[in-house]
Order: sequence, then C-alpha cells, then structure tokens
Amino acid sequence: MQQHKMMNNHTSKSRTNQEPPPKLNTNFSQQEVDLQKTPLFFPEGFEMIFLGIYFAILPYIAGILFFFFYVAEGSADLFSSIYEQSFFVLTWSMGYEILAALFLLYIVKMSLTFANENRKPKPSVKSFHRP
Repeated sequence: MQQHKMMNNHTSKSRTNQEPPPKLNTNFSQQEVDLQKTPLFFPEGFEMIFLGIYFAILPYIAGILFFFFYVAEGSADLFSSIYEQSFFVLTWSMGYEILAALFLLYIVKMSLTFANENRKPKPSVKSFHRP
C-alpha cells in the first residue's frame, strides 16, 4: 500500500512539471486566417495591393469564361458579338457572383470537414490478440 502511495505522489509531481498539452481550437469561426497559406500569390508587404488586384481581375476573368462557355456555348463568333455588347461592370458582376457562390460552398465544405474531424474521437491503437 505504501508503495502505491509513493507511485501516486511520483506521477502527480511529474504531471505538475509538464506543461499542459496545447488546446486545439474547436471553433471553426475562431481560427486564424493567414494569407500566406492561400493558393494566391501574396508577396510579403504587398498583401493588400495584390488583394485589390485579385478583387478586380479574378471576377472579370470568371465572367468572361461564363459568357464564353455558358452563354455563347463555346462559339467564338457568338462570344465576340456578346463580348462587344457587354459592359465591364456586367461581366465583372457575373464573375463576382460565380466566385462568391464557389467561395461560400468552399467555406461550407471546410466547416463540415472541421466539425467532422473534431467530432470523432481519435482511434486508439489496439494490439491484436489471438483468442
């Protein structure tokens, strides 16, 4: 019995000397956003300039692709006549809506993946024993 008490004292002392394990952030909306981990190119110190460039150019390109593949059905002649008649703002706003919808779907996917990973307990490794 005395030996058991000594072991309990020893384990409690060793636990107090150890640092507690870092807490994992279990709230999806409280995660930190790092622009360096995005698939877009953000040079250090010029993040906001490139964010503005991407905000102007990417929706326009998405709008042009939408007009070419969906509206003009891939026809270069029909696309050139539509493109000449469309305004920059119209093309940009169509691309913006497309990118916004894709971005929202991506956020929902990340949120569901995050919730699924935090919900499941980590599987413990059990050794196989023959009966």
